[in-house]
Amino acid sequence: MSIDDDKPDTRPTLLERLSAFLTREPEDREELLELLHGAFERKLLDADALSMIEGVMSVSEMTVRDIMIPRGQMDVVSLDDDPHEFIPLVLETRHSRFPVIGENKDDIVGILLAKELLNYYANPDGFNVRDTLRPAVFVPESKRLNVLLRDFRANRNHIAIVVDEYGGVSGLVTIEDVLEQIVGDIEDEYDFDESEDNIIPEANGRYRVKAQTEIADFNSHFGSGFSDDEFDTVGGLVLQAFGRLPKRGETTTIGDFRFRVIRADSRRLYTLQLEPLAPPPPTDGNASAAHPAPR
Repeated sequence: MSIDDDKPDTRPTLLERLSAFLTREPEDREELLELLHGAFERKLLDADALSMIEGVMSVSEMTVRDIMIPRGQMDVVSLDDDPHEFIPLVLETRHSRFPVIGENKDDIVGILLAKELLNYYANPDGFNVRDTLRPAVFVPESKRLNVLLRDFRANRNHIAIVVDEYGGVSGLVTIEDVLEQIVGDIEDEYDFDESEDNIIPEANGRYRVKAQTEIADFNSHFGSGFSDDEFDTVGGLVLQAFGRLPKRGETTTIGDFRFRVIRADSRRLYTLQLEPLAPPPPTDGNASAAHPAPR
């Protein structure tokens, strides 16, 4: 062993190097971002770290309104329904929590945890949905995401019902929705494995499709004729149809297919659910039925 091996490592740490780079105090958010991107270009930050820092900064400026799942796209359970009536919805959507409503979506009576339905299978006759409900938490649309995240952590809550200025329900938001603004999309046990195919059959004639699936492969699988002149992937087609980055749960029809967004964050699409539509019946006369126009 050489004498040099006994000397302590005096090389600056990543934090020290980054601090030295940021010795000039930025005057506004744009200048701070410029400095951070400069640190990335000098390899003081990797891409994931830079993305997370940007996510943290955006969360402090965003409100619940920016990321909530709109009222019309909420998957809810009716208190008047028997479990056997809404269990198919639970199996299809695979959410872990469901708002339970009374007369309508403005009447939220509680939150049902999907795992509570195990008690139904254990004792169907003794199961009562109302007895299993957790209290619903309500937050205003204007609440900032960093404050909401702090509340989620403090109360050990994972879902909140969003209300407008008049007290009506306008949507819902989950802790996962907030965290995805920082770290990107969070995969769960129902998401694709990278080793699996891009197109996987589901029940009821539907398919789960990765947004990165190439249009040529999609056409080959379904016998469709989508052009790949402008876009290479199915995700590009869906983005064009929406004209913006859609949120989870939104649907659109392109040709003879209905696409539902299953996984998406503020940056990109990940997973789509595909439902082939039956072609329209032929009309009387010589004119043939036109395919539904992309919207």
